[in-house]
Amino acid sequence: MSKTKYILGAFADPDEMLLGIDKLQEHNIAIYDVFTPMPIHGIEAKLGIKASRLPKAAFWFGLTGTCTAFAMVYYMLVFDWPMNIGGKPAFAFPDFIPVMFELTILFAAFGMVFTFFFKNHLFPGRSPRVMHLRATNDRFIIAIDAQEVRDAKKIESLLKDAGAVEVLYNDRKYVSYE
Repeated sequence: MSKTKYILGAFADPDEMLLGIDKLQEHNIAIYDVFTPMPIHGIEAKLGIKASRLPKAAFWFGLTGTCTAFAMVYYMLVFDWPMNIGGKPAFAFPDFIPVMFELTILFAAFGMVFTFFFKNHLFPGRSPRVMHLRATNDRFIIAIDAQEVRDAKKIESLLKDAGAVEVLYNDRKYVSYE
């Protein structure tokens, strides 16, 4: 059991998986992660996962884009190459708005993509961590960190009672069953 990293409970039905989560939480067993082939509404609250901070990051990236656009256009039109066009002032704020809007959207979009990749370790050249290959097809997987568990047989019986199709002891980086 010392080489085992995770205990995986594979369920065929999402309701049985939710029952398995409840049973594990009743016995104060920490759940490492849950892998599902489709979104299940309310599972974040059940697992105690905090809301994402990605919207805050998007706001700050957008604000950076707005400030960059304002500074860039101000420098170009006021200091670098001021032009007198029809007697208009060099600092005409309404002219800045389209460029500020576009750079706000550009910085927010690229910033969110890079933040998402960084947070989820989705870098180019990195192999993905796959707990169970059928988690993307038709299985609902509950992963429990085996290093924090004292009684693996108790967890196995709890998962089987909740309706687990199979309970696996994962001692590699991923498990392949087909």
